[in-house]
Amino acid sequence: MISKNSASKSVTKTAGTKRKRSGRRSPLATVSLILVGLLTTGGAYALFTSTANADSGTTATTASSSQSAVNQGEKLFNANCATCHNINGSGTKAGPSLIGVGAAAVDFQVGTGRMPAAANGPQALEKPVAFTNSQIQELAAYVASLGTGPAEPSSKYLQANGNAAKGAELFRINCAMCHNVAGAGGALTEGKFAPSLKGVSAKHIYEAMLTGPQNMPVFNDLNIKPQEKADIITYLKYLEKNPSPGGFELGSLGPVSEGLFIWIFGLGAIVAVTVWLTAKSN
Repeated sequence: MISKNSASKSVTKTAGTKRKRSGRRSPLATVSLILVGLLTTGGAYALFTSTANADSGTTATTASSSQSAVNQGEKLFNANCATCHNINGSGTKAGPSLIGVGAAAVDFQVGTGRMPAAANGPQALEKPVAFTNSQIQELAAYVASLGTGPAEPSSKYLQANGNAAKGAELFRINCAMCHNVAGAGGALTEGKFAPSLKGVSAKHIYEAMLTGPQNMPVFNDLNIKPQEKADIITYLKYLEKNPSPGGFELGSLGPVSEGLFIWIFGLGAIVAVTVWLTAKSN
């Protein structure tokens, strides 16, 4: 006679065996899952790639032309800049490292003729540009490839169509102490100076704020936002298009120069007329 305990153990063992067998996977299931995953991933990648190429149709050409610009820029750099900045842009005693300065710094320095520098001095002076626009872009592409740095600004911030009043306020707060409230420039210490901003292109003004050349501080996008930079450019271009309503502006150097002019020429003229009238009566 079979006891109840033995019967229950037998039933339990049989049920457990069935559950174990029913949960076991076939070796082919794993292979099938891997194949499905590979096919899905490969198909998605192929679809994404074809879509991207369809949208931009020139992706491969752009990459190729970009690498070509870097190669040409490296040749120009080695021939014209490596003497001071080293063959790999790491810098020497005669010139700082260019790793991480970005394309914007190159476009400003080379595009305004400050680089290559004619001689060492308190600061690089603006002079005729030594390279063509395409060569400047190639140099910028090469230096940008050395390390991440500020890129050249978008054209939408260079149209001088922002808020001139807001730009004037920002300029007075951040720039006027060196460049004068009218952008006429001014003297600094040790033979350095803040240049006049009249006639400077909108692109170079933006790049100067972005990269901080010479003695100028860097105004990155956290300090002055791109649209605020555009407002400052709008204010400076407004000054160029609207001459002083008072007539002769005396270089826009402010009340000191105007007061000095009155003292020397105004009072001098009065004294001269007084002496002439006295001599005439005598």
